[in-house]
Amino acid sequence: MANKQLINHRIRSPRVLLIDHENTNRGVTETRDALQLAESVGLDLVLVSESKDVPVAKILDYGKHQYQQKKRHRQNTSKPTVKEVKLRPNVGESDYSLRIKRAVEWLDKGDSVKFQVRLRGREHQHRDRAAELLERVVTDLGESAKVQSFDRRALIVQVTPA
Repeated sequence: MANKQLINHRIRSPRVLLIDHENTNRGVTETRDALQLAESVGLDLVLVSESKDVPVAKILDYGKHQYQQKKRHRQNTSKPTVKEVKLRPNVGESDYSLRIKRAVEWLDKGDSVKFQVRLRGREHQHRDRAAELLERVVTDLGESAKVQSFDRRALIVQVTPA
């Protein structure tokens, strides 16, 4: 982090607007009194906001605060995931509709979905049925998805949120 927060004795302001460890506003307080209060409860005095007149300082566990900020930052920058749905060419109607419904939910959350039709044994003779199933998937997803890639040889279609 480029902008290090000022903590404890690094705070140069003579007075701060103090928020204590129980989240109650203590008002404008001398910085040294705020430091003593923070040390008495075994926590740190952290400068939260530098305003023009009186900066805002909070009594909290600085290590825990840094951890939560990093965790929050990781959540905000997380990439959308690719969910996989594997089908068979002779999938039942209720099973098929359940998978389509789930795929729409994932697309609404912002994830992309990859559909794959797996063939076994004699099913390889009917590759055209598997390709038709993937085309049906694309039409059933309709306006909630757009096709990113459609591979007829591998029998895979990947869709992203529209």
